[in-house]
Amino acid sequence: MMRLLQYGMVYNGIRLFLLGAFLVAVFTARWPEAFVSLSTLALSYLPSFLSQRFGVLLPRRFLALITGFLFATLFLGEVFDFYERYWWWDVVLHGGSAMGFGLMGVILVLLLFEGDRYAAPPLAMAMISFCVAISIGGLWEIFEFAMDEIFGLNMQKSGLPDTMWDLIVNAIGAFVGATIGWFYLKGRELGGSGGLIGEFVRLNRKLFRRFR
Repeated sequence: MMRLLQYGMVYNGIRLFLLGAFLVAVFTARWPEAFVSLSTLALSYLPSFLSQRFGVLLPRRFLALITGFLFATLFLGEVFDFYERYWWWDVVLHGGSAMGFGLMGVILVLLLFEGDRYAAPPLAMAMISFCVAISIGGLWEIFEFAMDEIFGLNMQKSGLPDTMWDLIVNAIGAFVGATIGWFYLKGRELGGSGGLIGEFVRLNRKLFRRFR
């Protein structure tokens, strides 16, 4: 229970901070900062909205992680220029997000088989998860390009080299996430990031009727 409260404090605290940053930016006429703050705040509510729309329960730890990621990549990265201040900022975010997308890919594959971990070889399911993560990473690069072109941001930094290195880091993170998923599918839950899969399954047993 204490951990649940802590996770709730994380994403609610970030949302309050973003709301305050938006109001300050509006009053001081810093419109790019206001746009980024409001966009980040709105995106932080998207997972909760989608979960309610489709009747899926999301672990609070997942909500805390996705809110923290959005805050780090959009607000800290763009408003406070963390990408330029710290060379490793982009690497950590892309690698961490790709690993998370790999875990999400495992969950999506399990949903297709209603939780039956033995419906297909674990290696094949892990490979599908890897492809899902790579695809999401590619869509994110398209998003960065669109934001730069439409709103004059600098999310791509050095252009093509930045995009290619992002894709390479995405591939590494996706491989790590798919590997964690493979261990889970083999019945060896590793805890930590891998524990998110088991937690999601336990919260949504009605969607995983064949889970055993």
